[in-house]
Amino acid sequence: MESDDFVLLTRRERIRTAAIVVSLVVAALAVSLYWLRSAPPRRIVMASGPAFGAYHQHAERYKAILARDGVTVDERMTDGAQENLRLLLDPKSGVDVAFMQGGVATAPATDGLVMLASLYYEPVWVFYRGAETLTVIKQLQGRRIAIGVPGSGTYALASRILDANGMTLSAGVGRGNTDIVAIGGTDALAGLKSGEIDAAMFVGGAQTGTIQEAMREPAVKLMSVERAEAYPRRYRYLTTLRLPPGTIDLALNIPDREVVLVGTRAMLAAREDFHPALVNLLIEAAREIHGEQGYFEAAGEFPGITPVDLRVSPHADQHKRFGPSFLYQYMPFWAATYVEKAIILLLPLVVVLVPIMNILPQLLRWRARSRIYRWYGQLSLLEREIANAKDGARTGKWLDELDRIERAVGRAKTPAKFASEAYTLREHVGIVRLAAIARAAGEGPETNP
Repeated sequence: MESDDFVLLTRRERIRTAAIVVSLVVAALAVSLYWLRSAPPRRIVMASGPAFGAYHQHAERYKAILARDGVTVDERMTDGAQENLRLLLDPKSGVDVAFMQGGVATAPATDGLVMLASLYYEPVWVFYRGAETLTVIKQLQGRRIAIGVPGSGTYALASRILDANGMTLSAGVGRGNTDIVAIGGTDALAGLKSGEIDAAMFVGGAQTGTIQEAMREPAVKLMSVERAEAYPRRYRYLTTLRLPPGTIDLALNIPDREVVLVGTRAMLAAREDFHPALVNLLIEAAREIHGEQGYFEAAGEFPGITPVDLRVSPHADQHKRFGPSFLYQYMPFWAATYVEKAIILLLPLVVVLVPIMNILPQLLRWRARSRIYRWYGQLSLLEREIANAKDGARTGKWLDELDRIERAVGRAKTPAKFASEAYTLREHVGIVRLAAIARAAGEGPETNP
């Protein structure tokens, strides 16, 4: 913008113009700051599970992978998915991200939580003792069943499955049709081996040490669920899984027949305001940890964003569709974060300032010309009045008007490049003045300016 474009304005107009420009810049900055979050934290807290479980093992791997990008993961070991859910729902718990499993979270209590990714299948393993072969969950009615400790995902999911089969639970005889024992993991397996309990339900990956040990225990059997296809029809977070013969151990042919299981999926969950840069970092770590083929998983199937029972994070969905951004592919994590921050901050300013720099000079020039052109309008009306007058009775008024226009043009602050237009206007004022004088003398009007 040329300086004389701005100087030619009055003080009030200059203030008004500056206020408009500043307001637009402030609005652009406000938009930037609305979308721009602070730099991602360098330390996060991850809720995992008990020491014997897969969640703890996976948390150790996440710690190692995120440490490569300068992010420290503090693991908080818990009783399992149900306790993890409680911690995520409590903003004061300090937990940022947690392992979760389908069937634990229920809306609308979990509206503030999102799934970052599903990680792998978690079958519901039902082991039991006895000579007979059980194929229906209902057949466990009346037996002593270990369903995990309160706070664990096993306890939550097993309780729902037993309830769906009409089995009321009790911790002692006489208060339900099925006696439950609130133990899980190695304690439940030990009770099953010793005969203290009749059955035990576990929820977890096939690689879990407790599951591997139970599969090789001669005294217990694994239930193949006959009506497994019915469960996903009723509960969207469940799926049907098949374990072919010999999958666990080809040499020992474990299992010795195809086993049909009901299962859910493990997830990484967080609050919906979890930093998007860390969402991307965790998904890339999940791809490294869970992306290979498993007993039930196809290679590349996980991490996934198919909803389980939490809504999917929009940042996770974007990452799944488009992958990591160009910056994160070719720059270190923290460098990419700061560059992305700068882009988000500057882009709205560029979008606003570039049009302002192009349009504002034109507006100022139009404003400068309008000061001259508006006097042309008055001069034209006055000339027309003089031409249509029958006599020069109003000559004094005409001359006063012409003097007023001439003085106004003389006072107008006109930059050098508009000086010729101001001079031309003054010439036209002189022509109209001659016409007025001629009309007063009884002569015809002069030529129009």
